[in-house]
Amino acid sequence: MADKPTSGEILGVPYNFERPSLGRMLSAYWQPGEGMLVEKPFGVGYTLNLANWRSWIVVLVAGGLLWQQEKSKTATSEEAKADEPVEVIVDEDDD
Repeated sequence: MADKPTSGEILGVPYNFERPSLGRMLSAYWQPGEGMLVEKPFGVGYTLNLANWRSWIVVLVAGGLLWQQEKSKTATSEEAKADEPVEVIVDEDDD
């Protein structure tokens, strides 16, 4: 039985299932002179190259969208509390 390759490409998508080392992980995410996307150090596909300024724009936009989503969740929950029914008790006094 032949050994299966632990890294390569399938239909143009890279994969790498070699045991990751700390040095390989750090160097994979910081590659000056490369494009915005680089091969993942472990797994299938591509990841952001943090040495490229375009990657930081993507990270900031994603962070802003997450912040806006959380902000709208809290505003929606406060509105829901304001829309809850209120119990009114009327004391009828027979004078």
